[in-house]
Amino acid sequence: MADAQLDDQRVVKIGCASGFWGDTNTAAFQLVHLSDIDYLVFDYLSEVTMSIMAKAMMTDPNHGYALDFVSRVMTPLLKKISDKKIKVISNAGGVNPLACRDALQKVIESQGLNLKVAVVLGDDVLPKQAELKNQNIKEMFSGEELPTHLASCNAYLGAIPIHDALDLGADIVITGRVVDSAVVLAPLMHEYKWSVDDYDKLSQGSLAGHIIECGAQCTGGNFTDWRLVEGFDNMGFPIVEVREDSSFVVTKPKGTGGLVSTATVAEQIVYEIGNPQAYLLPDVSCDFSNVHLEQVAEHRVEVTGAIGRAPTEQYKVSATYLDGYRVLVSFLIAGREAPEKAQVIADAILTKCERVLAMRSVPPFIEKSVEVLGIESTYGAHARHTESREVVVKIAVKHMFKEACMFFASEIAQASTGMVPALAGIVGGRPKASPVIKLFSFLIDKNQINVEIDFDGQRHATAIPHGSSDQSYTAHASGDVAHLQGNEIEVALIELAHARSGDKGNHSNIGVIARKAEYLPWIRASLTEANVAEYMKHVLDAEKSKVIRYELPKLNALNFMLENALGGGGVASLRIDPQGKAFAQQLLDMPVKVPSNLLA
Repeated sequence: MADAQLDDQRVVKIGCASGFWGDTNTAAFQLVHLSDIDYLVFDYLSEVTMSIMAKAMMTDPNHGYALDFVSRVMTPLLKKISDKKIKVISNAGGVNPLACRDALQKVIESQGLNLKVAVVLGDDVLPKQAELKNQNIKEMFSGEELPTHLASCNAYLGAIPIHDALDLGADIVITGRVVDSAVVLAPLMHEYKWSVDDYDKLSQGSLAGHIIECGAQCTGGNFTDWRLVEGFDNMGFPIVEVREDSSFVVTKPKGTGGLVSTATVAEQIVYEIGNPQAYLLPDVSCDFSNVHLEQVAEHRVEVTGAIGRAPTEQYKVSATYLDGYRVLVSFLIAGREAPEKAQVIADAILTKCERVLAMRSVPPFIEKSVEVLGIESTYGAHARHTESREVVVKIAVKHMFKEACMFFASEIAQASTGMVPALAGIVGGRPKASPVIKLFSFLIDKNQINVEIDFDGQRHATAIPHGSSDQSYTAHASGDVAHLQGNEIEVALIELAHARSGDKGNHSNIGVIARKAEYLPWIRASLTEANVAEYMKHVLDAEKSKVIRYELPKLNALNFMLENALGGGGVASLRIDPQGKAFAQQLLDMPVKVPSNLLA
């Protein structure tokens, strides 16, 4: 298919300037000044972010949103955005989108601009907590009961209310919790008048959003072949150029660093999608398994092939709640036998603290984690370099009482003079106890959520299609599997594939993309569910975990879901890698058997 610049179809250009709260504030400037985008979108929210914002709003009723979105990003760019007629969509509203709107409106007025701001409301389910308790709500993965006290509780809304806000004439749309891809799908529905039941187009539009929602992660960030990427100091942020037929090109502003290739885009497609045939969103149930990528020019990749089905009848809701306290300390140990010294110190500190807690009739720590960094401890039994004269000891504990965590923190310094030699310094000084924010996910019927748009002094109701209870589809059978003859050689998976990993709550997602189609049967033969579970068993919960493998035929890819592999996930995990970001790098070292001439 021809590149979007070479045919006569209209193109809508959307740039993403933020993949998370804390992403670089320079991205928006780059996209506004160095490109000709029609829409500028931002993704700020995660479950942990929502709980942080909820806490901030308790302290100050005017907070609870991404403050820097208004002060550092939009304020210096509003005049240019207005001049270029760029429309903005952002979930920076967090748990207080009206306050975000009010703060932004003051800046707009102070600059003498005429920009209309709409707010999407309805995602906050916290006021329904008592009602939900009577509905016998269960956590969708663990089956646990709904906690009594929640810090935040927000439904993942979709693109339709944002679309409606644009239809009303909004120049800027502020939302609370929406699915990340909705900020891209909505303007496409608005511009092209896509129907709410044109599911293939909605799936393609959602895929465009999924690819750019993590910012530079699709333009060379986190790429397996990172040495091919130039200009990390000036990474280009992504732009999708979408045609009315829903095909689109992924690119970045000219003159910026980074890399847009079929491989960088493929890695982002498999990132955190779980089952690629059932990527469930509020507006459409997506099937990304037969997506096709084509390099049509330098830093330009065309994407086609996503299909869709009717969405489900429910929204996913993510609630957060306080589940005790945690404290984490890191310190350097140097000299000979450093790993052994590190373990002795860690064991001694934990033993002493729990002995003193017991003397005070205080229960022991709920969880403990000791990781010795510098000897590949995160690789489990696959560690190769287990000796070092310089290691960092990371100890983390969790307790229901904050005072118990503070006592642990106070006992670290003594090790520098009273235990083994060469404890050279506590990283960051004495640590502080912090709340453990745990995630509770569940489903709620869409008809229980009242979605509205606040615009121009009025509230406008949004009609949300009910969705369908029928989510049946024909799962892909495993593709060709090579038959081992016994005379193969072993190579690391990285010789045959790219990979990208991330988190889905307490589950980890590892996508593996074959470098060539002929490699895939050999990858399948070695990377069975059982073999991957054995290789990654050092991160799996032995009692609750399993590994599921999915197929993506057109991408020559496999997607692995490692259930209960993150020690609780997010802030609830005591591990150094609570989101499984490094799991793909570990799996890329897994040996794969291939004929000796395969790589020739």
